[in-house]
Amino acid sequence: MILVDTSVWINALRDQTSDEANHLTDLLDRDEAAIAIPIRIEILSGARRADQPRLRRILSALPTLYPNDATWHRIENWLGKIKTSGDYFGVGDLLIASIGAENNAAIWSLDSGFARMAKLKLIDFYHL
Repeated sequence: MILVDTSVWINALRDQTSDEANHLTDLLDRDEAAIAIPIRIEILSGARRADQPRLRRILSALPTLYPNDATWHRIENWLGKIKTSGDYFGVGDLLIASIGAENNAAIWSLDSGFARMAKLKLIDFYHL
């Protein structure tokens, strides 16, 4: 399963001929894409009101992953490794990463933060 981050969705929605849009379509057709609730909220909160019904339909067709108590404990456990590395990640990205990790989903993002998390071996990172 591939957890598709907001950055990929935005790029794909803005340019439907992009490599990301084409690959996202393939993942959707093969039922390999998922979305975490923070990503869904980011997309919908940034969308124009007129686009929201269409986006809700598209996003509701995907498996949606939610945080639980283990999600937050995983983030807390990661903090030592993150601090030791000298890196920093925002709570939103940590939440998405932890949701992905607990669901054995690689994260596909255009955000370099997730690539850095993968270097720390916190997550699996998916790229084209």
